Amino acid sequence: MKFHRDYWPSESQRAALALALLVLLPALSPNLFLPLGRASPSIFSEWKSPRPMHLRLFKAALQSQTSVQQQHNLWSPLANQGWRPCLDVEEPRDAPLSLKKSPRYIQVFLDGGLNQQKMGICDAVAVAKILNATLVIPHLDVNPVWQDLSSFAEIFDVDHFADVLRDEISIVKELPSEFSWSTREYYATGIRATRIKTTPVHASADWYLKNVLPVLQSYGIAAIAPFSHRLTFNNLPVNIQRLRCKVNFQALDFVPQIKELGETLVNRLRQPPTKSQVSGTEHLQEVNNEVQKQEAGKYVVLHLRFDKDMAAHSACDFGGGKAEKLALAKYREVLWQGRVLNSQFTDKELRNQGRCPLTPEEIGLLLAALGFSNNTRLYLASHKVYGGEARISTLRKLFPLMEDKKGLSSSEERATVEGKASLLAAVDYYVSMHSDIFISASPGNMHNALVGHRALLNLKTIRPNMGLLSQLFLNKSMEWSEFQQAVLNGHKSRQGQIRLRKEKQSIYTYPAPDCMCPS
Repeated sequence: MKFHRDYWPSESQRAALALALLVLLPALSPNLFLPLGRASPSIFSEWKSPRPMHLRLFKAALQSQTSVQQQHNLWSPLANQGWRPCLDVEEPRDAPLSLKKSPRYIQVFLDGGLNQQKMGICDAVAVAKILNATLVIPHLDVNPVWQDLSSFAEIFDVDHFADVLRDEISIVKELPSEFSWSTREYYATGIRATRIKTTPVHASADWYLKNVLPVLQSYGIAAIAPFSHRLTFNNLPVNIQRLRCKVNFQALDFVPQIKELGETLVNRLRQPPTKSQVSGTEHLQEVNNEVQKQEAGKYVVLHLRFDKDMAAHSACDFGGGKAEKLALAKYREVLWQGRVLNSQFTDKELRNQGRCPLTPEEIGLLLAALGFSNNTRLYLASHKVYGGEARISTLRKLFPLMEDKKGLSSSEERATVEGKASLLAAVDYYVSMHSDIFISASPGNMHNALVGHRALLNLKTIRPNMGLLSQLFLNKSMEWSEFQQAVLNGHKSRQGQIRLRKEKQSIYTYPAPDCMCPS
């Protein structure tokens, strides 16, 4: 069939047709714009691989050499800061001498990821103490993002949990038969008198005494859902604050299979890299023997939080071109229906305000400027990075010995945790707690939990200075030496120094002074 030339569309018509197709494509084929998983890149966003955004600094970092003194300063453990853990719970003088099992039961249903659920468990113990009630082992809701069905007993050692807290509260694994009807399904099918669903965020102890205790007294049981962030950090007795920390830092111990896999990874990270790990790392440099001695047997953990939700919500430009901008804008519209404050600002304005999360490239430049050599054993604690391998390629070039769970273990060794986000996060938590240095690319529940736990044990933890880094990365003419000096100066007091908790701040992130004592 032949077309008459009069019916062949002109160049302007073809352009208009292409534009119309681009606009209609999300409606016709939404899967192109939706993520393969909430932390995975969409098909549309990968039309163009992200380009290095700081090529001048990146090239200089590849050639930079670290000094022996730099390595010594970097890897040296923190000096004693005059604080020690204080987790012994001292009861008020008018408290009963012996703990009696209460006939009243508290249930909580916890949503969120691993670290949000950990905080909820700690708060549940404290609420049970305030109400003098027996705590039922908390129910972990199915994670809506990762669809993780893991229960409390699959993540934490239940017997250890109950044993550590045996002098503090009464704990049962299951409700007695007369309350067997009180289940998640029961509360999902109607309004129930025993469910507390109006608990305000950061509720006071008095709120629980006025609103939950009467339900316990009337029915013998109260189920609280939702329960995330439902207990204040202020104006609580010392024994309640200490109890929360005792749960968080002592009672919540991972099950043996998580610890065994974590220990396997830690041991392998402390060993010299194998030939297979070194092969194909064309960017690996020869380093001074003294530098090698400083790094030998040590490793740093990088928690790289750069998923699609974060990238889209930030409204920043991450170097993926127009296709990526369009894909993120569409994703942002689907998830938040335009209710994203950052989308009102330009990329430069957002970066001036320090609102853009660090990319893998930027966190790599930060690590290099701090003095980590490209022979450093770097463990990557993350789920999936938005943009995939293309996004982290610059980080891998800077640190060729970067590893993660899959690279350090076999599928057989990971069999008990594979496909279970909470268990995988628990393994990362274990490896992070045993590292010489921990650094997180941006704040979040994992970052906050590890910052607090490592502060309690006086372990080195580097907190990126986001405001400073935003300004440095905006300067496209800066030389490497100037960038490195600014980074070093800006992070001297951000390497694990004790910070006292302020009003409204989390006790789990800032354990001093509530759960630490002067030594």
